Amino acid sequence: MGYRILEPADVAAYLNERGHWPDPSDITVREVSDGNMNRVFLARSADGTRRLAVKQALPWVRVAGPSWPMSPERADAEARAYEQVAKVAPDKIPAILGYDPENYALVMEDMSDLEVLRTLLNDGASYGPHTSTRIGEFVAQLTFATSDFGMESAARKALLAASVSPELCKITEDVVLAEPYIEHEHNHWHADLTDLATEFRADTRLRTEVADLRHTFMSSAQALLHGDLHTGSVMVGEREGAPVVRVFDPEFSFVGPIGYDLGLYWANVLVSEERARALGLLSDHADQLALSWTAFETEFRRLWPTRTDTFFDDAYLDRFLHRVWTDSVGYAGTEIIRRVIGFAHLTDLTTLPDPVPASRRALKIGRELILRREKLTNPSDVRAVVVGL
Repeated sequence: MGYRILEPADVAAYLNERGHWPDPSDITVREVSDGNMNRVFLARSADGTRRLAVKQALPWVRVAGPSWPMSPERADAEARAYEQVAKVAPDKIPAILGYDPENYALVMEDMSDLEVLRTLLNDGASYGPHTSTRIGEFVAQLTFATSDFGMESAARKALLAASVSPELCKITEDVVLAEPYIEHEHNHWHADLTDLATEFRADTRLRTEVADLRHTFMSSAQALLHGDLHTGSVMVGEREGAPVVRVFDPEFSFVGPIGYDLGLYWANVLVSEERARALGLLSDHADQLALSWTAFETEFRRLWPTRTDTFFDDAYLDRFLHRVWTDSVGYAGTEIIRRVIGFAHLTDLTTLPDPVPASRRALKIGRELILRREKLTNPSDVRAVVVGL
């Protein structure tokens, strides 16, 4: 039949055709599309006992329409990422019931009983004791399993070949790791931030350091990444009295530097802290970077004895983890900056009554993380930067 863009009226028959729902007359469907890229539908039986979600990649950026074309093959990357994570961390992603490569559509569990972490934080909630720990574990489990340490050489090369995503990587290379530091039509900012935006574009040292991070992003194929790991790609809640953390939307997944995933999450953590500070609602925000790094490092070290190549000794592990840490700090800085003066700003800041003071602090934190990443050797050093500004 070929690729067709699903509408809410099509979903009942689609799920029946794909063998996911025996009675298409017993389905109520609503569209809940919210992100920049895709359409999402929730299907529910009349009695509420059966629920599924359908996510379809469009041939363009959803919020822009056909004027910004985008290959729907990004859904292939998302499906591959879920397949890999399901082998090592199935408790940290939604259950995937099937992938339709012809229509670039995933059928998965309905997570509407959970909440998007960013939404909760923006409403004044705390992270709680488990969220960032689970995120650190998630990154360690996925990246160790798909690195040269956790995967045999032939399988690694096959993964590298299958996971090439030039179009989506190009977006990151440009939107995150270039455009905020040059004149570009994608860039925009609050008028009262013009002085900093101008200052950043004129800062040759900053640009050189970003260039270094950009080149690492382009050339360091350490492991399979989520590729867009922020507080809007995490859902949290409780099921049967137990905390639940689910990472979703890995459509930017590719093989790259491990620090990029951690850095994206840390950037969002630090920006959420600035929002809470501005509103007088600080709680456990300052703990999250350390919690996620400790969990990542602990899990990576726990997995180390299972490595496929024992030529890599424990001393090399220490060196490797130091490199991941340093990259993570730098990428956190680049993500903060692009979310304030680049493309796709964060509601953490834009919905503040006065976003300027928090945005200025965030920009300065981002710059310090990039410029001083080699000297910031642990979470306490990062805290000193945040507190000192």
